[in-house]
Amino acid sequence: MASSVGSEDETISTINITPFVDIVLVLLIILMVTSRHIVRASIDVELPKAASGGEAVSTTLNLVIDPDGELYLDGEAIQKDSLALRVQQEKALNPRLQAVISADKAVPYGRVVHIIDIIKTNGVTSFALNIERSEQPRE
Repeated sequence: MASSVGSEDETISTINITPFVDIVLVLLIILMVTSRHIVRASIDVELPKAASGGEAVSTTLNLVIDPDGELYLDGEAIQKDSLALRVQQEKALNPRLQAVISADKAVPYGRVVHIIDIIKTNGVTSFALNIERSEQPRE
């Protein structure tokens, strides 16, 4: 028989990296989406429980107040004096900005209200208080 130029007996000596690149890109996207939640979850806060809590709010501004009263904005420690400026900067970038405040249940109520006041006076009118769901209260 006559031999053809593209016979099937030739071995492929190159590596096809296209599937590898696809997998790496998918993993990168998953990492980018979950990284914000991982950072927020790493700050140890015991949230109060309520049965009537709403659904999770998609947000770009996450505030956490830990049991010691330390304030964190998107996972980074921040001073109360710098909070107003950062909220204004974020609001300028995103006019539909929402905030979620996660405060430990040991934090005094007045401190949480003061943080809400700072957020609202700097243009963020849509905010939520993060809680853990509990069972329905019995009457």
